[in-house]
Formats: sequence, C-alpha cells, structure tokens
Amino acid sequence: MSRRKIAAGNWKMNTTFESGMELARNISHVSIPDDVEVILGIPFVFLKPAIDMLLHVPKVSVAAQDCSSKNKGAFTGEVSASMLSSISCPYVIIGHSERREYHKESSEILAHKVNEAFAQNLNIIFCCGEPLDVRKQGNQNSYVCDQIEKSLFHLSSEDFSRLVIAYEPIWAIGTGETASADQAQNMHAAIRSFVGQKYGSSVASTIPILYGGSVKSSNATEIFSQSDVDGGLVGGASLDADHFG
Repeated sequence: MSRRKIAAGNWKMNTTFESGMELARNISHVSIPDDVEVILGIPFVFLKPAIDMLLHVPKVSVAAQDCSSKNKGAFTGEVSASMLSSISCPYVIIGHSERREYHKESSEILAHKVNEAFAQNLNIIFCCGEPLDVRKQGNQNSYVCDQIEKSLFHLSSEDFSRLVIAYEPIWAIGTGETASADQAQNMHAAIRSFVGQKYGSSVASTIPILYGGSVKSSNATEIFSQSDVDGGLVGGASLDADHFG
C-alpha cells in the first residue's frame, strides 16, 4: 500500500484575515498532483471561513495549529478539540517545537492533547525533532524516538495508523539551515523502524512522515525524493502561494 503524499503549510502567527483568505484562495488555485494532499495550518480566528471557502476544493484541507489538553472549562484563551470538531476542522497540529519550547508542553501534556483530538475524530499531525546540542552529540535518533514513545505509544494500532508524523529538526526551523537530504532520510527511516518495532511493519510502512525545517522551493525536490520522506510541513515558504505551489 502506497503512502499518502502531503504538502502541509504552517502559517504560525502570520497573516490578517484579508491576507490569509487571499493566500488560501491563491493556494487553492495551484495545480496539485493527483497523489498529493495539501493541508493548511491556519490561525484559529480564520479557521471557519477558510474551511467554508475550501469545502469544495479537491485535495486541499485545513488544520488548526494546536488544541487544548482539556475538553472544556475555565481555561481562558484555550481552544478545545471539540470546538474544532464543531466547525468541521479535519486536522490539528500537535507538539510543534515552538509549543514545546515557549509553552513548556511536556510529552505527558501532548499525550492528553492527542487523546482529546482522537476523541473528537480529528486527524493529527504530530511534530517531533531535536535541538542542535542533541544533534551535535549524535543522540538525535533516541531523542526523537523518546518523544514519539512518550506521547503516542499508548495508542492502539488503529489510532496510531491515523497519524501523520512531522520530523522537524529544531535547529533548522526558521534559521535558514536545512537538514541534508541524507540527514532527513536517516531520521525518517529511524522513526519508521521504531514505529515498526511497536506496531508492526504494516503500520510503519503506511504512516506518512513529513520533513519540516526551512523547506523551500529550492530544496524541496531533493528532500522529498528520499524514500522515507512523504512530504513536508512548511513554515515561511507556505506564506507565498507561488513558492508553496
């Protein structure tokens, strides 16, 4: 069974309502190959109008950039998975390095978020990746696999197989640095092997693993041509419809 090919864009805290809708509209007009799915990680306040606008656009869907680990309650400013489900948001990004770093989200918190998202039948893009000091020490594989094990390995095989994993080396996010194609392939292969040890080769061979970290039009072809790289979670380059296309 072939794996899905995914081009995901994470807009982060960028765009206004007007510019965001224009960007989504322009991306929706890009020629998309038949075997590729496009997912746009849009700010919360634009989600519903973007979902409505893209409802009948083939192969383009929307992701929230985060969700709460709680279902409801006195958590000012938080957005629950049930809220996302109520507006028919199909995807949510969980575990991005910026959430881990700036909001001190632990593996335990992320496991709760994963549970909340799946309880509301959302699809998850789960992010993992190592900082520069870990890479320099050569411990990147064990670091990333530990992130995956602590937040995801409580899942059933059925739920785990619904995930999309995004490997994002923290040292290459927004820095202009990019993992080489070989570095990306080696980590993706290590993740797939680690998943296989827990869930078996059938799950491991079909789960999409995306690369993120200063992906742009000039390096995408080489990175995405690697055998275990199934697409990208793109940051800054996703804010320009032509480059993202």
